[in-house]
Amino acid sequence: MRHATPAIKIWLATLSLILSLVLFGLSLVDSFSKPSVTPTLSLQQQEMSLLADPAVPEAIRPLLLREDPKATLLDALGEIPLDQMNDRQRLLLAGLESPGEERRALLANPVQAPSLIPLQQALLASREDGALSLADREVFGSLRGDPLLQQVGCLALGGDADDCVNPIVARTMALKLVFTGVLPVGMLLVGSGLLLRHLWLLFRKTLPPWPPLQAAPLSLTDMVLLVCGGFVVLGGVCFPILLAPLTSAITHVMDRPLSDAVNILIGYCALSLSTLLVLRQQLRSLKSADRPAGGWLQWRLRPWRSAFFQAVRGFLMVMPLVLLTGWLMVSLLGDQGGSNPLLGLVLSSKDPWALLFFATTAVVLAPLFEELVFRGVLLPVLAKSFGSGWGVFTSALVFGVAHLSVGELPPLFVLGLGLGLLRLSSGRLLPCVLMHALWNGVTFINLLLLGG
Repeated sequence: MRHATPAIKIWLATLSLILSLVLFGLSLVDSFSKPSVTPTLSLQQQEMSLLADPAVPEAIRPLLLREDPKATLLDALGEIPLDQMNDRQRLLLAGLESPGEERRALLANPVQAPSLIPLQQALLASREDGALSLADREVFGSLRGDPLLQQVGCLALGGDADDCVNPIVARTMALKLVFTGVLPVGMLLVGSGLLLRHLWLLFRKTLPPWPPLQAAPLSLTDMVLLVCGGFVVLGGVCFPILLAPLTSAITHVMDRPLSDAVNILIGYCALSLSTLLVLRQQLRSLKSADRPAGGWLQWRLRPWRSAFFQAVRGFLMVMPLVLLTGWLMVSLLGDQGGSNPLLGLVLSSKDPWALLFFATTAVVLAPLFEELVFRGVLLPVLAKSFGSGWGVFTSALVFGVAHLSVGELPPLFVLGLGLGLLRLSSGRLLPCVLMHALWNGVTFINLLLLGG
């Protein structure tokens, strides 16, 4: 783009915009048909609650557990259509049901996994007044990797709590409940307090003034070329096609989910590289004499400590608004599906290398690249043309749409607003990168705890 004439740039930008709108539209419509990770997360939380139940002290039960974790899980499993249940869910539901016709109906179809066949046979042969026999105890040898199914099956076959409940597992799950349930509530309360304080200071006009916003002298046509041409057309279509043979050669010997993790990492690197190449050409065309202190992107790595505290504060303040937006979205329109597939992969993966690649993509690469594009370049240029408010709004909207999910669009838009306001109030890019990494990191850890 360095030597392109204005006419050629406008033609390329128009073509890129049209292609991007088509691709965005198709992808957003397609997101309606993709599954949502929310039901799985809810079910995992309920399973964890049942395992943790014996280890939770009475004094804090209202904070960690519902009144009856077993009944809650039973109701949740009962809402899943029988033809959509996997073998494990059918056995769990059968174990939670009392012996009788309902249990036999759930066990009518044979399970496919060899490790689950002994439990199915034992449950079919169990009686209401049965006691845990030596043969029943041998059933659980193949279920060591699934403590909940082991516990439920043991109790269903006549065992008592001393036989069936693993105290170490119960204590571990109780600690996980603290991290996935109590700590988020604490952060939500702190964030709400900080947000109310900020609004009060804003009302009293006692907030410190924002530093001047430095923007690279790029045009709106350049932004269309960067986002639509580099990010969507080159990064989302052309580069992945060119790299497909290399990706296939690398991953064809790998098992899932490691192959999925490597595919996602390579795909994201291709997306980033194509966009950064366009941005590099655009910045090289600018006069070096006009370059401000701190560079065009205003990283300003030091002082890093203040950047960290600004990121944490921004994270806590935006958290209540993002959660409220997501809750309103589901309450008014229902779960629209289309969750980021990375969430489901992290939730179900136990491969440490796959999780490392997932974490690298989500917690390192995504914050660096997305903040550089959306808050480092796009927002300042838009603010220069339309004002700070419209710059924050439009960059947040593009940020949300770029994730290609109708269900996640409103919460991501609100998150983008928070990141944009942090960019304006801090006067540099580093706090935005750290806040984005913190958001993705907390989400990643929460998925690990629930999936484990």
